[in-house]
Amino acid sequence: MNILEKYADLLTRYCLDIQSGDALYISTTILAEPLVKEVYGKCIQLGAKVHINFDFSEKHKIFMDNANDEQLSEVDDIKLKIMSEYDAFLAIRAPYNLRENNNVSPEKSKKWSEANAEINKIYFSRTADGSLKRSLCQFPTQASAQEAGMSLEEYKNFVFNACNLFEEDPVASWLNVRKNQQRIVDYLNSSESIVYKNDKTEISFNVKGRTWINSDGRTNMPSGEVFTGPIEDSVNGIVHFDYPSIYRGKEAKNITLQVENGEIINWKAEVGQDLLDEIMDIEGARFFGEVAIGTNYSIKQATKNILFDEKIGGTIHMAIGQSYIQTGGKNKSTIHWDMIADMKQGSIIADDQVIYKNGKFII
Repeated sequence: MNILEKYADLLTRYCLDIQSGDALYISTTILAEPLVKEVYGKCIQLGAKVHINFDFSEKHKIFMDNANDEQLSEVDDIKLKIMSEYDAFLAIRAPYNLRENNNVSPEKSKKWSEANAEINKIYFSRTADGSLKRSLCQFPTQASAQEAGMSLEEYKNFVFNACNLFEEDPVASWLNVRKNQQRIVDYLNSSESIVYKNDKTEISFNVKGRTWINSDGRTNMPSGEVFTGPIEDSVNGIVHFDYPSIYRGKEAKNITLQVENGEIINWKAEVGQDLLDEIMDIEGARFFGEVAIGTNYSIKQATKNILFDEKIGGTIHMAIGQSYIQTGGKNKSTIHWDMIADMKQGSIIADDQVIYKNGKFII
């Protein structure tokens, strides 16, 4: 098989576990056509029904720039039906321009997000209970390569390597990831108090009764992380995120958050303070929906793409906003923004025992 055939095989056979009769929705851009063709062919061979939505360049920006209040407030009935009734959802990131939405009105974005809140609620609920199989992946494009500071060929190799596609049997490689991470998840699920600590961060939280998830490549490709939702009012301390973070096409860098009893009471960013101020005004954004640890050591550098950056081995990340229901998290918001910190000179303490040091678990 060529590399895209292997990619499609991994997505359909492992990530989504496509079965005969499944209804699959694929959302991407026209740039991802070569991968979509391979996925489509394999799904048809498996007896699935496939609906594909191809976005064109600046589609969302054209809508946001020109839509009136009625259009902004209208629920997308087709997407609502898909998220309510389909068996599987594949989102393939294949951007034309990662900054095309930079100047979209925040007021319009907020109105549009509120109109689609019900769709997001259904999506999070169905992915949590397993009735909607979903996977998010990346097709290499020039825009993403430039953002990563790579040539397109270098970026292709980066993406395919992170997904274990150069392995003889990528599915077997991800099954091995699942096995190795399960040991960590089992340990964390027996713990209550967690502390992330390095020279700029000391933040604690309680996870008693919450569920740590083994993110083994089925819902994200690539993956390689373990995550949960903290007890909302248990988070205390200061956390510094030194990796750049992109949200809504805008960059924030060197973010520091001060937290008391779960609520972010002070926030600052070396770059992107206006973005941070805007997001903190959204309901639920001042509380955490996720705490996580990256374990994919094949990803060796940040590329300003959260699908990859949050998985970097030797990092932790925390997300403000919406919790994942399957973890037991209760925070609700229209946003979920992951922020990443380097832990190669740090430690993680569980119930007063050091379990992670200088970027690796020691249990």
